[in-house]
Amino acid sequence: MPANPKYLTQSKWQRFAKITAAIIGGYFVSVSFHLALASWFNRANILMTMAFSGFILWVALMIIAFLAKSGLKIWGIYLLLTLVFSLLIYLGQTYNPIAK
Repeated sequence: MPANPKYLTQSKWQRFAKITAAIIGGYFVSVSFHLALASWFNRANILMTMAFSGFILWVALMIIAFLAKSGLKIWGIYLLLTLVFSLLIYLGQTYNPIAK
């Protein structure tokens, strides 16, 4: 049974923004989140966990991107989350350096 066309995104730009936010933006958020955790906690355990939980988080972020009304808004949220996690990575590496 096909989807009702009134619920589908009509704009090509919005569709492109949602697809790229789902794939690229979701990946950036997922990886930056796990790297932020790795910079504060045991690196080996977090990076091994990332092999599995990273894909689960990425798929969840893809679903959220397609449920959003605006592709540009979800891009903004994903970029903001990536920047916050990048700041946490920087702070984690500053206060917990690998080589002591």
